[in-house]
Amino acid sequence: MCSDPCSEAQDAKNSPLPVLSSQDIAQLADTFKLLGDPSRLRILLQCLTHPAAVNDIAEALQLSQSLVSHHLRLLKAARLVIGERHARHIYYRVADKHVSHVLLDMAVHLTEEQGED
Repeated sequence: MCSDPCSEAQDAKNSPLPVLSSQDIAQLADTFKLLGDPSRLRILLQCLTHPAAVNDIAEALQLSQSLVSHHLRLLKAARLVIGERHARHIYYRVADKHVSHVLLDMAVHLTEEQGED
């Protein structure tokens, strides 16, 4: 009988995948669709290391402030970023360590040499 390599990896880590409903799967797919847009992904990566205001993100990424604001609204609705008001500005940062880990793990995965397993 062939074993499932994903199950073996989960057993090794002692962190089983939570049971996901159809609605959970759809929400997860929607989240990955959001991350599929290069501008949104760049914005999220910009918010990974330190909180940033809309105008700072727009300037750093050479995007319009209205486009950055639009993308941030979508990312905030998906709970990928949170905004904190300081005086007149709202500073956005990655919502939590789970989002950070997904981004960092995928970046490392992409930069690894092929053939490593």
